[in-house]
Amino acid sequence: MMYKKILVPTDGSEFAKKAQQHALFLAKACGAKIIAVSVTENNFVNGLPLDDEVYQLNQILKERSEENLKEFDKINHDNLEIAHVVREGSPAKVILEVAKEEAVDLIIMGSSGKSGFDRFIMGSVADKVVNSAKCAVLVVH
Repeated sequence: MMYKKILVPTDGSEFAKKAQQHALFLAKACGAKIIAVSVTENNFVNGLPLDDEVYQLNQILKERSEENLKEFDKINHDNLEIAHVVREGSPAKVILEVAKEEAVDLIIMGSSGKSGFDRFIMGSVADKVVNSAKCAVLVVH
């Protein structure tokens, strides 16, 4: 079984970084392309009026997403091909959408996010992806 396209969601957490290491190793072994996706979660701003503060908050979240992707590039010592995708929305939904659009063979993701609360949320993200993905999913602890 050879993988051609590997999707790696990243949120900057230690779990995501471990998943990135696995992805780089597998991509190198298989000659696969990596698609790194960072999801800007902005559910909480949906109900708010779109004023300058909300706009700025969105910009900060987007910059953080881009920062997470740049961090991934820094550990890519073999200069493997990594495409960046930044999307807004709910993480599991976006991960599954990008996986389908890009016709990926494998999703490699961390088992949980940054904080205890994120672990509760991210844990359920990993669960949703595992249960709904049409391709193989590798969950890294």
